[in-house]
Amino acid sequence: MSFDPVFTFGTMAAAALIGLGVSNAIDGTSPRSRVPAAAAELVALKRGSFEHPQPGEFLRDSHPAPAPVARETIDAPLEIMKFQVTASDYDRCVSDGACKPADSSIVGNVPATGVSFLDAQAYANWLSAKTGETWRLPTDVEWAYAAAERFRADIEAGEGDPADPARRWLTQYRNESALGRKADPEPRPAGAFGTNSKDVADIAGNVWEWTSTCYAHVTMSGDGAASSLSNCSVHVVEGFHRTYMSNFIRDGKSGGCAVGTPPDNLGFRLVHDRAGFLQAALRRLGLA
Repeated sequence: MSFDPVFTFGTMAAAALIGLGVSNAIDGTSPRSRVPAAAAELVALKRGSFEHPQPGEFLRDSHPAPAPVARETIDAPLEIMKFQVTASDYDRCVSDGACKPADSSIVGNVPATGVSFLDAQAYANWLSAKTGETWRLPTDVEWAYAAAERFRADIEAGEGDPADPARRWLTQYRNESALGRKADPEPRPAGAFGTNSKDVADIAGNVWEWTSTCYAHVTMSGDGAASSLSNCSVHVVEGFHRTYMSNFIRDGKSGGCAVGTPPDNLGFRLVHDRAGFLQAALRRLGLA
C-alpha cells in the first residue's frame, strides 16, 4: 500500500478543521441561517483565460495612450455572489455595529447603494467573522471574468488634445453618450437586469461595483518599458464601464476620480475565498 503524504496531510488538516467546528470549509456546505441571502447563492466559475484591457491611466511620451491588453488567467475555481449585496444584507451589518449606515433610504431586496470602498471592506470583514469563512472584494480581473460579455473597459477619449485633460474628458463623455446610456439612478430589485452567460445576475446594470484593485498611473516609453505608480486611496469600480473612485466616495455623482458621465450607484458583491479560509484555518493550527 503506497503512502501519499499530500493526501495524508490534507486528511489530517480536514480532521483538525472538523474538530474546530468548521467542516463547511471541507465539504462545501454552509450554515445558511448564519449568512445573508446574497452569500447563500454563489456562482462557481471554472478556471480560464481571457484578454483583458488593463485598468489605470496610461501615458506614452507624456500623452494619454490606450490601455494595453494582457492575457489574464483565473487559475483556480472562482466563487462569486450571484447577486449584489442587498440593502437588507447590509442592514444586518449595520445592526451589528460593524458597518456605517448607507447613504440610501431604500430597503429590502435591492442592491445596497450609497456605500464606499471602506464600507464594502467593513462588510466583507463582518461577513467573514460572522461565518468563519473568507469573503473579499473581487479584483478587477476577477470581476471582468465574471462579467464575461457584459464587461466594458474604460471609455476611451479618442481624438482630442492629449495635453488638455478637460477636452479629453469631454470627448470621453461624448463617446459614452454615444453608447446610449442614460442616467438611471433608482436601484432595481435583485434580478432586474437578468443574468449573463455565466449566470451572474445584474452585472453591469445601474449599480457600479467596488473592486480590490488599486488605481495605477503607468508611464510607457517608446521601447516598451513601463513604470507604474499605484494609488490605493483610489480603487477600480466596475459597471456599465470601468471608472475609478476615491475610497471614501459613496455617491459617484459627487466626485471622486470618475470622468465622463458618473456611475448611477455604488454597490458591491463579494468573492467567497475558499482557499483563503483554508489557509487561515491551517495557520491557526500551526499547519501552514
